[in-house]
Amino acid sequence: MNKLILATGGTLCGLAVMLGAFAAHGLKSHISPSMIAVFHTGVDYQFMHGIALIVFGILSHLGYKLKWASIFAMLGVVFFSGSLYLLATTSNKIFGPITPIGGVCFIVSWLLFIITVVKHQSAQTK
Repeated sequence: MNKLILATGGTLCGLAVMLGAFAAHGLKSHISPSMIAVFHTGVDYQFMHGIALIVFGILSHLGYKLKWASIFAMLGVVFFSGSLYLLATTSNKIFGPITPIGGVCFIVSWLLFIITVVKHQSAQTK
């Protein structure tokens, strides 16, 4: 178990709850419904990948690739969710092209997870 990855996942999930509440109550009267939806997409992906980090942290004994999967998941949250938060709150379209970088980070993270799980041999199969 990797405590740092677990704590990071928990922190991202807690922040996602706070950001979702902020969007629903604090931003509702300040930005358009379509931008609220953009903000919520960022929250959803942050929450999902916070949970993924908790899983990666629990399974970290399976190999170093899960450390890299965790790093890419964190980068994905920064670039994907972060750019959506900025896009929604500023309406500055310059943040739009950053979002796919985060998406690629998420994909790499999940591919590393899949590779780790598929290649791992349990003690029973050795």
